[in-house]
Amino acid sequence: MAARIEIGAGEWHRVSPKQVGVEVVGTALMALIAIVVVVAAVVLHIIPLAIIAGIAALVGIVTAAFIPRRVRSYGYQLREDDLLFRRGLLYQRFVAVPYGRMQLIDINRGPVSRALKLAELKFVTAAAATGVTIPGLPEGEAEQLRDRLVELAESRRAGL
Repeated sequence: MAARIEIGAGEWHRVSPKQVGVEVVGTALMALIAIVVVVAAVVLHIIPLAIIAGIAALVGIVTAAFIPRRVRSYGYQLREDDLLFRRGLLYQRFVAVPYGRMQLIDINRGPVSRALKLAELKFVTAAAATGVTIPGLPEGEAEQLRDRLVELAESRRAGL
């Protein structure tokens, strides 16, 4: 029987607190669009659309309240054979990405992220279901982490 992997062991690295701003801007834009739709629907007397858009705006506002806690739940850990990523409040997700399976490590920067000097790392592996993205990394840290992971991935693939 295989030994159980201890998720809590080791040092967890957190994303930048500035990521809260990135996510608040995105959520606020969606809520603003929903509010504009509500106003337009009321003016045009399309009450069912106004109700649906109003609910969407309310959900966006409530979601914004949880953003700081959700951002604090993001973390990653560099372990001996893999990178472990965690996220989530109610439904926690832990994904282990073996270094030897990493095919591409992509750095993405949206407009708000660029303004806050943040980036996200996206990992591409042979398994499409992995879908690991670490948001909210300071640009320098993202580049260093990418270079380190590429180095680890190359050394592990060479041993296959």
